[in-house]
Amino acid sequence: MVRNAALHLLELVFTLTVLVGVALVYVPAALILGGLAGVVAVERALTAPPPAPRKEARP
Repeated sequence: MVRNAALHLLELVFTLTVLVGVALVYVPAALILGGLAGVVAVERALTAPPPAPRKEARP
């Protein structure tokens, strides 16, 4: 679980670093790449399996 969160954090930092680097050269290109990254993130979230339902504790 911790490793998965660390990988997501590393991916986020890398993506933001790339976007900032592109923005230093040409801001519209960074906005376009940021929009594409957002679309990819939404598509990844939608294709993930739904979370398993919780089982209620019986008294």
